[in-house]
Amino acid sequence: MRSLWADRLMALLVRFVGLVILFAAIAAALASFFYNKAAEADQASRVALQANVRLRDHIAVLEGVRALYQSAPNSSGPGIRAYLAALQPQIHTPGMEGVGIALAMRQGNPAAAEARLRANYGRNVAVWPITDQPIGFPIILVEPHTPRRNYALGYDMYSEPVRREAMRRAWQTGRPAASGIVQLVQEKGLRNKQPGFLIYVPVYASPSAPTLAPAGERPDAAAVATAANTRPIEAFVYAPFRTHDLMTALLGSQLDAIEGLEIYAGDGPSAPLVFRHGKLGWDAHEQRLRVADHQWTMRISYGRFLERFGRPLGIFLFGAALALLATQLHRVQRRRIGAFQALAEERARHAEDRELMIGEMAHRMKNAFARIGALARITLRESSDFDDFEVKFDGRLRALSDAKQMIVTGAVDTVDLRQIIHRELGLAGWSSDQLAGVNGPAVRLNEEGAQALALTVHELVTNSVKYGALACHGDLSVGWRREDGNVILSWIETSLPETPQIDQDSFGTLFIRTLIERQLKGSWDRSITDHGLAIAIRWADRDGAAPPPD
Repeated sequence: MRSLWADRLMALLVRFVGLVILFAAIAAALASFFYNKAAEADQASRVALQANVRLRDHIAVLEGVRALYQSAPNSSGPGIRAYLAALQPQIHTPGMEGVGIALAMRQGNPAAAEARLRANYGRNVAVWPITDQPIGFPIILVEPHTPRRNYALGYDMYSEPVRREAMRRAWQTGRPAASGIVQLVQEKGLRNKQPGFLIYVPVYASPSAPTLAPAGERPDAAAVATAANTRPIEAFVYAPFRTHDLMTALLGSQLDAIEGLEIYAGDGPSAPLVFRHGKLGWDAHEQRLRVADHQWTMRISYGRFLERFGRPLGIFLFGAALALLATQLHRVQRRRIGAFQALAEERARHAEDRELMIGEMAHRMKNAFARIGALARITLRESSDFDDFEVKFDGRLRALSDAKQMIVTGAVDTVDLRQIIHRELGLAGWSSDQLAGVNGPAVRLNEEGAQALALTVHELVTNSVKYGALACHGDLSVGWRREDGNVILSWIETSLPETPQIDQDSFGTLFIRTLIERQLKGSWDRSITDHGLAIAIRWADRDGAAPPPD
């Protein structure tokens, strides 16, 4: 008992340890997964921070040029060239297409702007295009100068709605303003065109500068533009950007460590895609870029499958393996407990069977001696002399031995019920005429059923020889029938000298019940009448009927 309880406690402990290991592995795997996710999010945040810092550097260059222009507007060309040559924005602020100045003018009066262009580049450049806007802001300077930027000289940026909307915001707020996505005019001569945008910084006029009203007043003035609820403005300092070149310059070598990157000029599903690198994964991190007064969206993924999932998966598999090992140990313990319990039950059954067998053997020996004595008495009454007695008695003993040997050794596959009953009653002294009245349908019994029925009938015959009708003190009626898929064997004794007492079960009765219920898987019913006894044995007709033997 102590070993059983110790095994049970050990099995429960192993199971508990296995569950703890499994939960710990799951927790560690989740912690690793979220740690890796947070590390990637932190790295994506640093990339966005770097891009934002460099974008602010671009705006700082524009604000520096504005300060220089305000200090000496009439000599803006040489001064700005010298400033940008010293600053080298193409090195310190890569991605910027240049720095330009868009001068205010009245529509239809481009003389002042064209004069600035001639002074800056030494040739005649016309302002274009002609629009219905009362004022315009043509480009009079773009530096550093390259041949393809010639296409931008003289272009009135106020004539295009997307640029105009950004210029008005800068004019009204006094802060840098970014335009929407446009095609830069200097893209005209390129085969591979990129989407672009511009950032504007307003240059407000000094109080003594001549004004330029949008209503058309003073057609000879060409210095300052005004609008309702705004300060007079003289020009815009601006920078054009090609999105692919800008993002490549901003991110530099970090792009090599990024599996997928998408940048949208705005927020929401309608924002246009302006830059793409690689293939974006499902685990993309979203960051915000500040482009002047606009907010862009950057989605970035690193594709670190082994770091993101490999390590958590490895932790989980390792923990699951330990938990499985603990579970297997638990199962081994359970099998051991089950085997121990089965062994204990088997020993109990063996002890019970052994006790039953010993009792049955003692009882059977007693019954055998009683039957032999009864056979001897019956044979003696029938014999005329000692030689006749010897022949008859020896034959009946041999018949009894042959019947038992047939059932015990299984000399035949099935045994007929009629054969068993006739032989037992014949050994008990019934004549052929009496046996002819014992009849019923053909019932074939397998080995288990034959043994059970033979021993049961033997007990009934023995008891009847000792106390009942077969002791020449009454009448015996034996028969069997089929009913509702069952076979019912009837044993009825009448006209007995006394009414049998069945209040207490004898060993023989217990033995008969054990045979019927355990081996035959059936049931029996015993009842008494006035000087009579009735027994009905019922079992399932599993083997069907067969014709009686010849």
